[in-house]
Amino acid sequence: MMFRIGIISDTHGLLRTEAERGLTGVDHIIHAGDIGRPEIVDALRRIAPVTAIRGNVDSGEWARDYPDTNLVRLAGKSIYVLHDLKTLKADPGAGIDVIVSGHSHLPKIDTVGGVLYLNPGSAGPRRFKLPITLATLELTPDGVRPEIHDLGGD
Repeated sequence: MMFRIGIISDTHGLLRTEAERGLTGVDHIIHAGDIGRPEIVDALRRIAPVTAIRGNVDSGEWARDYPDTNLVRLAGKSIYVLHDLKTLKADPGAGIDVIVSGHSHLPKIDTVGGVLYLNPGSAGPRRFKLPITLATLELTPDGVRPEIHDLGGD
């Protein structure tokens, strides 16, 4: 059995049609912060259940509903979500399978000490020459399969 997670970050108040399309059909969505406005999460919830955390631009009353970090267990895997990887305090060796972060706007897949580090990049307004991306993570009995998807767009 396969469980598919859509991972998005740094929407900064913009949920692109390409991002919604790219997340269609996933079993769960993780938003790694810098949501921008609460309507983004509402729209994502229409696609799949959402785990979202607060990023450094998320302030105001609505943002209080979201924690700075979250440890979520999906399909038997332990996934730790935080916005800025530099602020990681958790011990990745403590039964964590995947660490999801955003903030840098740079998509990255890395494995260190058996832990998968995944940054989906930014799916919001384009900054500098950075790509517009999101990620998917397939969880199967054989392991995890991360993939970065370039959404194009301007």
